[in-house]
This record gives sequence, C-alpha cells and structure tokens, in this order.
Amino acid sequence: MSEGNEKFRGKKPKQRRKYERDSGERVAPRKSIDNKTYHKELKRLQVELVKLQEWIRQKKLKVVVIFEGRDAAGKGGAITRITEPLNPRITRVVALPAPTEREHSQWYFQRYAEHLPAGGELVLFDRSWYNRAGVERVMGFCSESEYREFMRSCPEFEQMLVRSGIILIKYWFSICNEEQEKRFQARNADPVKRWKLSEIDLLSRARWIDYSIARDEMFIHTHIKEAPWYQVDGDVKKRARLNVISHLLSRFNYEDLTPGPVELPQRPPEIGYDRPLVDEPDYVPERY
Repeated sequence: MSEGNEKFRGKKPKQRRKYERDSGERVAPRKSIDNKTYHKELKRLQVELVKLQEWIRQKKLKVVVIFEGRDAAGKGGAITRITEPLNPRITRVVALPAPTEREHSQWYFQRYAEHLPAGGELVLFDRSWYNRAGVERVMGFCSESEYREFMRSCPEFEQMLVRSGIILIKYWFSICNEEQEKRFQARNADPVKRWKLSEIDLLSRARWIDYSIARDEMFIHTHIKEAPWYQVDGDVKKRARLNVISHLLSRFNYEDLTPGPVELPQRPPEIGYDRPLVDEPDYVPERY
C-alpha cells in the first residue's frame, strides 16, 4: 500500500485518552466544531475524494474500506459524507442483511467475497465479516468453534486479499457509553430515525462490557501488519467524519486526474418538430 498523500499526513497524534470508558471513568467531553468550519472543511475534503476516486478508476485499483464499531458511533454518517460526491458506478456501499438459511450453510466469508471490488472500484463495507467477532459472538449467534475458526482464518483471509492486490483499510468507530445512550434516546424520539433502533441495538445497551471484551479480543487477533485497525473517536460526529475522510485520503499518493471543464457547444434551434396529438401524462400536483 502507498505511504499516503503528503497533504494529509501530520505528526502522530498524542494519546489523549482511552477511546472507550469501559471502567466508567469520567472524562471531559470533547468540544464540537462550528458549522461554518465543518462545512468548509467537508467541502474541501469531498473535492479531494473525487480526485481519489478518479485516481482509483484510472489506475484500476481495488479498494475495500471496512467500517465497524459500536452501535450509534457514527459509521453511517461518515459513509454518507464520503459517498455524497462520488460516482455510484465506481464507489458502492455494501450493507448486508442477516444471512439467509442458504448463506448459513456456506463458507463464512463467501457472501462477503462476492461484493469485493474489481479493478477501478472502491467498496465501503457498512459492517463486514467482523460481525462474527462482534454481534454474533456477544449475542450467541455463532458457536464457540465457529468463532475460534473465524479468529484463526480472518487474518489469513485478509492477507490473501492484500496479496491479490486489494487495498484493505479498516476503521473502528469508538464512542463512550454516555454518548451512545444519548444518541439512542434521540433516535427513539425522532420518527425519521426510529428505524435505526433495532432489537439488537436495544439488547446491546445491557452488554457494554461484553462488546468491549469482544472488541479487544478481535484487535488482538486481527490487527495485522497487512491490514491494521484504525480507531476513530466518534463522540463528536462532525470531527469523526472529517478525521476519517482525511485519514482515508492520506492512505494514497493520488494525483489529480479529474477532467477539466469542457466547452459546451451552442444548442441547435428547436425547429422542425410538431408534437403529435396524444393523451398527456398527468403531472404531479404542485403542492409546494
């Protein structure tokens, strides 16, 4: 993998605090970022994402970005901001539902492998094969032997992907338990967002420590040189989005290959056509 674009590389950040306060320790909350600064910086970064996408397309790169983390930690919002300016024919999001009975009988990685990119594609996994190390482990949806086999085979699977030429980047979104509860309550109060509260989300509220243990064991086995984990502090959504986009850009030594503006010729006059007398389709009522 490339060492990264110099424009987005900085000094290694100091460890400010534990990302997740599993012991219940109280830490001063991080400050938010004002809307003007956020939107200005987001716009700048999204322009760079378009450049990166064109670089990926022209160089026929195969890129996979995995987004994992606590429920309500901000994965979906970050993915949305990344894909907003991009071409869906080149960049696509994979968010798989629960496996079917047939998929349960397959090799575990099989249903994920079919969504891997071809040359010139960027694929974002909104949760991935790491379901087995997280929710399946905590909620008992897999057996102990299936879980142990995943921990053994996952690093080998990812090493195989990297050897095949896939660039694999993995993000873990962290959030403190107080902020997670605040977001759950906000979702429950908003009819537009209430669908985000699944039955599993509700059960996870009582299993914070279980998820912490599962996360830590997952890191021990799968934080490998070929595909390391990068943690994202998700307590402040806007900061998390900017930070993860900036970091993603820094993983590539891309160049600006986007085409410049073209000269649009003058449109020809609309003459020589008489519309036939046919029944007109109904118009959508203009209520606004």
